[in-house]
Amino acid sequence: MASSDQTISAALERLAAIVSENVDQLVDAFYSTFLVHEEASAYLSHSVVNQRLRYSLRQWLLDLVGKDMRSDTSGFEQRQIKIGEVHARLRVPNDIVMEGMTLLKTEIARRVSALGLDAATTAETIILLGESIDFAMRYMTEAYVSDTRSRAQTDEAFRLFSLGQDINLERETQRAALMEWSQSVLFSLLGEKSEKPGNMLSSSPFGLWVRHRAAVLFQGSTILGGIEDLIRQIDQQTIPAISDRGPAAISDLQRRVDEIKYLLNDLFQTAANLENGRDPLTRTLNRRFLPSILGREISLAKSAGSPFALLMVDVDHFKTINDTYGHSAGDAVLGCVAEHLLGAVGSSDYVFRYGGEEFLIALVETDRTEAHIIAERIRQGIAAQRPVVSETRRVDITASIGVASFEGHPDYQYMINAADKALYRAKQEGRNRVCMAPDGSSGAAAPEALVNNYG
Repeated sequence: MASSDQTISAALERLAAIVSENVDQLVDAFYSTFLVHEEASAYLSHSVVNQRLRYSLRQWLLDLVGKDMRSDTSGFEQRQIKIGEVHARLRVPNDIVMEGMTLLKTEIARRVSALGLDAATTAETIILLGESIDFAMRYMTEAYVSDTRSRAQTDEAFRLFSLGQDINLERETQRAALMEWSQSVLFSLLGEKSEKPGNMLSSSPFGLWVRHRAAVLFQGSTILGGIEDLIRQIDQQTIPAISDRGPAAISDLQRRVDEIKYLLNDLFQTAANLENGRDPLTRTLNRRFLPSILGREISLAKSAGSPFALLMVDVDHFKTINDTYGHSAGDAVLGCVAEHLLGAVGSSDYVFRYGGEEFLIALVETDRTEAHIIAERIRQGIAAQRPVVSETRRVDITASIGVASFEGHPDYQYMINAADKALYRAKQEGRNRVCMAPDGSSGAAAPEALVNNYG
């Protein structure tokens, strides 16, 4: 046993020396391979991920060979679990991580072989290397699978929850949005204007609802696919042809809109009353669905190149209201603020009760400038409210808002951190104001990505 322990200790020292001397080359080898890997490059290309990952991968390698697996490994295990959870949150395919581990094994093993040791010693060292990396991968993968399974269940729960809302009202709202767009196009043709209609159906409130909300509500529905096809046909064929005011083009527009209405009706007939997922006090979404929604919107913004923004809204001096007038008054204030927020955003946007007196708003297809305008409008609207906190008293309220826009980082938590930091600055600067996260979200704390652990 003593001899075995000595052999393992010697092999560990050997690996630690090799990695310490070559760690930068190992990190470079990792990058040179994966930056040309089509699937992996999507996760590595963002500058913040790139910079942080190089440092984190370097630290991970040094930590790996510096740990004797015969001793207490609880801290090491927890770090690997955290990494696996981050990979799941980013939706990094686990096979990419495993491929990266194989690459690192190969690069280190080559350097072990180059030492010119006898066959038995070389084999012992390479076996220990494989066991160490596999040990780390075991905990990463378990956490990845567990988190992914949980996320899939939450995704489905949100879809079912969304279907359980007032389906008849939602259906009529979207029918009205479709008809409003159709009428605006026809009026522009029948009026004095001679230019072709410039408002595409895909960018209308109805089109945004189809792309964002309906895609979750009716995931995988062939009927929804038919609606999306008709929207593309209208935007790419009907609208360009309609500029000549030809009766055939107008008739084609009406026919396709009628088809969408028919399919929309069929789509909503699949709905059922299912589980609830709203905050009982404010009727906003609770945080349970935040990973599902933000993860999907980040993926959509990244793949489509579309803008996306988050607002972090915090009611100013809320504790003072609670302490002065009681918790029922605080509830009345939160209910008033939530009602205003829900009415201030589009039907494709999302409002969450983030915690306490904080709300998080996800603004789809909204750029920095638009997000700032919306945030300022919300701030002014909240300041105009005077909620009733007792039979004879109303209170003045204000809110501070932090705004962050999507800059390409694949982790939604990065945007949340940026919005939260902007909110903190708004509080520091006197409250009742809107602050923007720096362009590029350079002021936000960068989260983990790929083989990454920030401890």
